[in-house]
Amino acid sequence: EKYGYLHQDNHIHNQAEMQSAIREFQWLSRLPITGELDRATLRQMAEPRCGVSDEGSQQLWAQRVNAIFTAGRDHGGQPRRRKKRSASQGEKWYKRHLTYQIVNWPRHLSPGPVRLAVRAAFQLWSNVSGLVFQEAPEGPADIRLAFYEGDHNDGSSNAFDGPGGTLAHAFLPCRGEAHFDMAERWTLNGHKGHNLFMVTAHEIGHTLGLEHSPVRHALMSPYYRKLGRSLVLSWDDIIAVQQLYGKPLGGRPVRLPGQVFHAALQEWELADAPSGHQGTAQPLYCQGVFDAITMDQNETVLVFRGSVYWTVSAEGTVSAALPLRQRWPQLPLAIEAAAFSPLDSKWYFFKGKRMWRYTGSKLDPGFPRKSSDLGLPRHPDCAFYYAPLGHLVLFKGSRYFVLNLKTLRSEPYYPRRLSDWTGVPQGTNGVLTRPDGRLYLFRQHQFWRFDPVKVRVTREGTWVQELSWTGCSNTLLNNNIL
Repeated sequence: EKYGYLHQDNHIHNQAEMQSAIREFQWLSRLPITGELDRATLRQMAEPRCGVSDEGSQQLWAQRVNAIFTAGRDHGGQPRRRKKRSASQGEKWYKRHLTYQIVNWPRHLSPGPVRLAVRAAFQLWSNVSGLVFQEAPEGPADIRLAFYEGDHNDGSSNAFDGPGGTLAHAFLPCRGEAHFDMAERWTLNGHKGHNLFMVTAHEIGHTLGLEHSPVRHALMSPYYRKLGRSLVLSWDDIIAVQQLYGKPLGGRPVRLPGQVFHAALQEWELADAPSGHQGTAQPLYCQGVFDAITMDQNETVLVFRGSVYWTVSAEGTVSAALPLRQRWPQLPLAIEAAAFSPLDSKWYFFKGKRMWRYTGSKLDPGFPRKSSDLGLPRHPDCAFYYAPLGHLVLFKGSRYFVLNLKTLRSEPYYPRRLSDWTGVPQGTNGVLTRPDGRLYLFRQHQFWRFDPVKVRVTREGTWVQELSWTGCSNTLLNNNIL
């Protein structure tokens, strides 16, 4: 009902309506069309997606493809004018120069990098169409981008639902607004969180009049894509925007691969990270967003984010942001998991499909290695040394893996269900063991304390306020201030 597959009259539907709606959803989501709510369909429904309705997407896509194959000729073979995608007068802009404005900013990202990423997202579309975009920092603008939480006067069906679920939605011309869920973890760099550049580029498509696409790898798919190495815009995205606004002035569209944006987004997001902790201000990671956390043999806590890391001494003294590659050369930025092992005094880092191992600051011979060769998952949530097992443990979704550090092979009979760890939630982005042997697990602003003796979670709370050893509970009452 929310996304336009079923009518909302009395919320009552017969079996034929249900099966038809499921089949249409499966078609748009590129799933086997069974008409049944099978496991794959339910899993797809739970993925993060755009809040714009899918209603009418199938018919509009059929019209678009038909226009390609008829090649602009009528049934008698005579040239004809291409039909508009819809007779609705409000579905496209009737000018080619559009202005945009960023109304407010997401948490954890600075305005500068966000402004650059939004500009790049608009340029994606101007590169392949007859449109030109210009930012209007003040005054009226054709397209406005804003971040909201929960109900924001768009109607109850458009209320944001917190982390996950609906990430953003937009309105077709000429309202020209795109709204983003403030509660999400927005990022421009790294696997954890939702890529603001990709979501913004998708929502801009809606503000231009584009509907959702069933084409695999299309930017306008209702379920958001990750920023990979392939071309960001698919052939279907380009045809859709050109049918509305024509080709670019030079006549030749410019398509850019994701790898072009990877380096730029990484540089933009992290450009001002080292200056994020000045004087008595809290370190940047205290906003609740970091990539990984661990503790070394000296009880020094290390917190990783993007291209930098911080150290927190056993006494609670926090360092300035330190360059990651200055200490661990050849390590990729925005790692996904990190663990120090007291068993062999080595550092283990994980990102994507690979694992890095360092002795001190020196990369061990033969590394990085493929995670699949070690029996480990790609993109782990977190990693930590677990003394009761004497091995490294990795969490990934609803399962956990155990790596034997002597053989560098996954232990037999693993992975197992995360439910073995009573009370531990899915999706933790960092775990470490404190000197008393208890584990602390982190997910955004929350923490869970796990007791290995009782084999269950014994406490949970807000780590920035309650765990002084994270370096964030700075009350400005020490002698240095005086």
